Amino acid sequence: MILIQILISIGIVIGFTYLLPAPDTNSILFLATGAPTIILIFTGLVILPQQVGTAKSDGYMEFMRTWPVNRGVILGADTTIWLIITLPGIIISSIIAHLMFSPGYDISWTVIPALLMIALTSIGVGYGFSYLLSPTASLALSQVIVFGALMFSPVNFPLERLPEWLQALHQALPIYSMAEVMRASLAASTFEATAGNYINLLIWCVLGYGGAIIILNRK
Repeated sequence: MILIQILISIGIVIGFTYLLPAPDTNSILFLATGAPTIILIFTGLVILPQQVGTAKSDGYMEFMRTWPVNRGVILGADTTIWLIITLPGIIISSIIAHLMFSPGYDISWTVIPALLMIALTSIGVGYGFSYLLSPTASLALSQVIVFGALMFSPVNFPLERLPEWLQALHQALPIYSMAEVMRASLAASTFEATAGNYINLLIWCVLGYGGAIIILNRK
């Protein structure tokens, strides 16, 4: 899993430069600071829902409801495992990107809380819709998310390049805020995240985990 995440991150930085006729330092920095967000999106909003869908189909979710354990503890334990799996890949891939491209990282003290907040939001939202929807619907939505994150989300390019209606949509959805918070923590002298970005992530994180706990508590 970690190797796959590293390859995805490096692949984004390398592969997307081929779409640019003359990639400059700013373009490389945008891709390098966007790649960790893509990893977290893939993990929390694509891979996790697919695994939850499989577990639901196998009856594991019904079995889990019989445990005499608080549902929040169950989600907390699962989240810790996903964090352990995901964070090393982001760190290693960022180091490799720095050695290969020297994009101009300016790492802020906010990088650790930013990584945790983005990861928790992504994982929380992934739990929320994968527990709410059927396995088939959850799989379909995860595929839409991975396509949209790569092609139509302002993670690897500025928000201003999108149509106005899509800009407004991303202001409400969490992916744009994830990218902004990540960028501001990895290149603090170049990018800045607003308080609204952090509030957006907090709201989606609470909605995701709160919804998942409510669904797990259903008899």
